[in-house]
Formats: sequence, C-alpha cells, structure tokens
Amino acid sequence: MKKQHSELFKTLINAYYNDKLENVIEELLKDNTVDKEVLAAEISSLCGVNLSFSNNYIEDLKKAINNYESDHKIVNKIKLCKMECKVDCDGKTKCQESCPFDAILYDEKTKCTYIDNDKCTDCGFCVEGCPTGSILDTVEFMPLAKLLKENTPVVAAVAPAIMGQFGDSTIEQLRTAFKSLGFTDMVEVAFFADMLTLKETIEFDAHVKTKSDFMITSCCCPMWVGMIKKVYKDLLPHTSPTVSPMIAAGRVLKKLNPDVKVVFIGPCVAKKAEVKSPDLIGDIDFVLTFAELQEIFEAFNVVPETLEGTTSMEYASRGGRLYARTGGVSIAIEDCIERMFPEKYKLVTPIQGNGIKECKEILQDLQKGIIKGNFIEGMGCVGGCVGGPKAIVPKDNSKIAVDTFADNSKYKVAYDSPVMNGILDAIGIFTIEDYKDENKTEIFHRDF
Repeated sequence: MKKQHSELFKTLINAYYNDKLENVIEELLKDNTVDKEVLAAEISSLCGVNLSFSNNYIEDLKKAINNYESDHKIVNKIKLCKMECKVDCDGKTKCQESCPFDAILYDEKTKCTYIDNDKCTDCGFCVEGCPTGSILDTVEFMPLAKLLKENTPVVAAVAPAIMGQFGDSTIEQLRTAFKSLGFTDMVEVAFFADMLTLKETIEFDAHVKTKSDFMITSCCCPMWVGMIKKVYKDLLPHTSPTVSPMIAAGRVLKKLNPDVKVVFIGPCVAKKAEVKSPDLIGDIDFVLTFAELQEIFEAFNVVPETLEGTTSMEYASRGGRLYARTGGVSIAIEDCIERMFPEKYKLVTPIQGNGIKECKEILQDLQKGIIKGNFIEGMGCVGGCVGGPKAIVPKDNSKIAVDTFADNSKYKVAYDSPVMNGILDAIGIFTIEDYKDENKTEIFHRDF
C-alpha cells in the first residue's frame, strides 16, 4: 500500500475503533486544498465500499459499511492522471503495461486512461503498477471490523505464502496475533490445499491413462483460471473443475460451523474478485492482503514475532504448504500419486507456467496441440503466490521461508494424516471411492 494511502488507512481504522470515524472524515473533508471527490473515493475504497462524494457522504458511508454488500468491483481508477508515466514508444503508461488483459484503454475525450470493466479481471497488477495512486483496490477491513467488535465467530484462513512475511514469526505467533485482533481462530489454507491434492490425484489417476493425455490444474491461481475462462475457453474441458484452496477452506469451515465467518488473508488482489464470482458468493466473507494486514497490525501495535505463540495440532502437510510457490502444486500431486497410485507415478510429467508470459505460452501451445507435459500448473505471478502483488517481502526470501516450513511438516503427504481423515469423515468422505463420487465431493466442485 502506498504511503499516503497507508497513513490514511491507519487513521480510519483508529477512528472507527474509537467511534470517531464521522468526526475524522468530517475534518479531512474540511481541507480546502483537497479534491473532495477524489478524497471521498479514496476513503470509500479504504473502507471497503464503492461510494461517491455527496452532501450526505458521511452518513451514506456509515450505512454502506454497516450494510456491506460483496458484489462490487475491486479495482477502480479514483482520479484522472496526467499520464506522465509512459514507458514505451507506443505511449503505453505503467498501468497499461502492467495489465495482462489489455483492460486499460485511452479515452480521447478525457485524454487519460480508464479501466474497461468488461475486460478487467480485478487482478490488481495495475494497482501496483500505478505510480500516482490513481488506481486502488478496495480494502475490506472496516466491514469486517464491525463483526470483530460484535464478537461474531470469525476465522482467519491464511495462505501458505504467509511464512516469512511478518519477520521471523512462527505460525503459532501469527495465530496469537489474529486472536489479539478479535479473530476466533486462525487456520492454514494449506490444509484445504491438501484436500484438493487428494482430489486432483484421484482425477489424474482417472483421466491420464497414457503420456499423451493431459490435465490442466492449479485451481489455486485466479489469474490462471481467469485466462482459461476468458481467453482459452476451448481448453476448459481439460481443466480440473475444482475450487481453489481458499474456497475449499470457506466451504468446509462453514459446513462444520454454519455460523462462522471466514476471512482469507494472502498476497493476491485477484482473490478479492474470485470470491465475488456468482458461483462462489458466500463461501468466503472477506479477503485481506498481507500488505493490508501489515497496516492493521501497525495500527494496533501488534508485532507477531514478539508474541507468545498459541499452539495447535499439526495438520497441514508438506505438499499443501508448498502451494505457495511455483512448482509446489506439482510436487504435492507427484508425491501423492507416488503414495496412492505408484503404478501411475512414471506417467507424471509436470510443467509449470511461472508468471503471465509463460502461462500464455503454455496455453497457446496446448491450443496448437503441442503438449510438453501431462500435469499443467499455472501461476500468474512470477514465483507463484510468494511473488504476489501484495506480498511484503521479496519472493526469493519468502520461498526460502515457505520451503523450510514445509520441509519441517510432520506429514509429507496428506493421505497419511489422521487429522485429514477425521475432517473428511466429518464432511462425509470416507474412502477413495467416495472421492470419485461427485455427489460426495460437491463441496470441492465449481462449474466453469
């Protein structure tokens, strides 16, 4: 988050928790040197809503927070810019160059760029690419804070890439940090990645009979899925119709406790858009990024690595924790195939798309009938989730932390985890045959 937005965000958080939001915003809007339309758009975005300035703006904002609706756009241009950041001979700006879907166009009338909402996937790359702060993604903490203040049961579901993001904090210290903010508990999404590893391993066994067969996977990356859905639609029949680990986490937790609210925390803006897909609405209640979480910790003076840890049973496997980086899904599936279907292990030929450019090249090759592997993993960010636009630390440092944490896992393969077996039993999946039954695994399905 850019510095000016960061300071304003922390100001708004403290004002909200001290019941002074109305007074603080009133003072901010009194400043005659600011453009009230732009400031109101920025405040609205930082409060998780889409709301324009009006004579009744503050009251409308309070109502929008209290009656939060999730069906709004994530990435918005809040002000016109002077386009001083052109980066190539074609006159493209930094935001245009950063957009993998060519969704940022030039408006002859305003002499400025704008976002074509029909092409935009809300991936958030332009938010980081814009040097002026003209493009923002909405921050959903304020509507969530209302639930935390009311003591609603809220679980933080953290992406595997969280390791190494907040100093040298352990997973136990991070759990304490979330509890200090008012969360009921914290769980690793890696555990739900494990569930999908089992599912995709069984699908691989069912669909890949020879080396000429192939299966497109990596349901965890919304950029990869978005490219297939929007640009490479003819490849959808080869795509595993499986929800992402994030969605699986929300669905399973809500099945176990229908009253719980689930908040996903990760390095990805596109996850905010994923949860608003019509077929996924309600599975995850809010999404926060690591960068936003850092600002929230700072606003409340929470330093995870200084806290006493809250212990939990060991439940996520090495494979699930490796989902955080490029190649991790492939490793998890390979290890699981070797454990469950050793006769198929020799058929596994995984390839990875590391970043948008490589992902496009792989998908274009597949369309041409050029198949270099039969288990195809795509990650929209270079390095995988550790290279996400809202990660805090460099991807190479994060990868080391992720790999170390994964390698120290009690279970290498989820198939061997008694904790996994217990949760699967609780949701009605008792055997490998049950995993093949679409009625029993409906909780993991999505319809492309």
